[in-house]
Amino acid sequence: MNPTLTALTGFVAWSLFLLVLMEVIRCKLVVTKAVSANGFTPDNSNLSPFMQRLARAHANCVEGLPIFGGLMLIAVVAGKTTITDPLAYAFLCARIVQSVIHLCSLSSLAVTLRFAAFTVQLAICVYWAARLLSA
Repeated sequence: MNPTLTALTGFVAWSLFLLVLMEVIRCKLVVTKAVSANGFTPDNSNLSPFMQRLARAHANCVEGLPIFGGLMLIAVVAGKTTITDPLAYAFLCARIVQSVIHLCSLSSLAVTLRFAAFTVQLAICVYWAARLLSA
C-alpha cells in the first residue's frame, strides 16, 4: 500500500480503536451495574470526564473522516497520490496526537496543543485540496 492508503487505513483504524475502547469501558460499566444498559448518552455526559473526552475524541475523528479521508481517497482514485503521499504520515500522526491529547487533558496547554495538531491536519488538507484541484 502507498502512504496515502496506509494513512487512510490508519485514520479509520484509529477511529475504530477509539470506538472499541469506549464500548469496552461501557460494557464494563453495564456488567458491574455501575450504569444501566440504557443509561448512556451519545456524548457520555453522565459518565467520567475521561469518557466524555473519549466520546468527543471519537466524534472528532468521525467528523473529519469525510473531509480528510475524502481527499486521500480522491487522490487514490485519481492516481494523484504523489500529491498526498509525502504528507500522509504527518497527517495521520497529527490526528493521533490530537486525540491522545484530548484523552489526557482539557487544560489550557492541552487545548492549545490539540488545536495545533488540528491546524497541522487542516493545513495539510488545504494544501492537498489546492493541489488536487489544480492537477
